[in-house]
Amino acid sequence: MEIYKLEIACFNLKSAIIAQKNGADRIELCANMEDGGTTPDFKITEQARNELDIDLNIMIRPRGGDFVYTDAEFEQMKSEINTFKQLNVDGFVFGILDKEGNINSIQNTELIKLASPIPCTFHRAFDVVNDVYKSLEIVIECGFKTILTSGQEKNVVEGIDVLAELVKKANNRIVIMLGGGLRSTNIDLIREKTKALFYHSSAITQAGEIANGDEIKKLKNRC
Repeated sequence: MEIYKLEIACFNLKSAIIAQKNGADRIELCANMEDGGTTPDFKITEQARNELDIDLNIMIRPRGGDFVYTDAEFEQMKSEINTFKQLNVDGFVFGILDKEGNINSIQNTELIKLASPIPCTFHRAFDVVNDVYKSLEIVIECGFKTILTSGQEKNVVEGIDVLAELVKKANNRIVIMLGGGLRSTNIDLIREKTKALFYHSSAITQAGEIANGDEIKKLKNRC
């Protein structure tokens, strides 16, 4: 039987600790849930690195909104990668598009080289690219190891057909990690249809920004 893995998006240290305690395989640490996640605070990240034994990935995103960045914002992203590398994190999460809605190969490749040897995930900027299957090939060429996607829909259930096709086309060349509205109530359906091996959820089930330990257990037990 294949082993499935679970990443929990955490917007605070408390959620990260809850996620580890309840069986998560990896943490994606970020700030500003209302903006869809931005670069976390350095000191909180340092605390998380000290508290966690599981893998810790860090979002590199200077602001909410679109994924086309100014020169100053791009320099900020490079600086943040250099800073967080000092903490021996396990991965970086980012994604840059151009004004036409295509993958910005030059900037993404530069960040991947800067992050090396730490692996990088292309985040849900992938869900607003023009040509999803062409973009898959470009992201692979850039050197990303993982794509986080909801199949270009607002959640994984609505994007299930595209997700299944992405997993098939990726053909183990890159990890297609499914996230966006993923819950213990729908993961069985998603897993059966897509055959994906990595899943992503905030596991937040009520108001606030704290992950629910029971939901993480349920997600992990189904993974």
